[in-house]
Amino acid sequence: MDYLLFTYPNCLKCEALKKKLAEAGTAYQEFGLTSPPGKAKIREFINVIKRDESGAIKLPTLIAHTQGIVRAVINTAEEFEAWSRSKA
Repeated sequence: MDYLLFTYPNCLKCEALKKKLAEAGTAYQEFGLTSPPGKAKIREFINVIKRDESGAIKLPTLIAHTQGIVRAVINTAEEFEAWSRSKA
């Protein structure tokens, strides 16, 4: 399984999810949404990302995928923890 993490600078929720990923020993590739590569990469998953009530992309966004097939879209450390337990 491959993990892509989309983040924003100074985002406390982003830091919490990164900490939870580290604690679980989960390797991921991070993309900051203030950089052109991050903006381009998230467009590949625009049809599966979650949005808030105003239509903004929920951050952080962790995409778990296998060979391009999205297995999960996770937005919080708690969601990651629950999803990890469900896979065990």
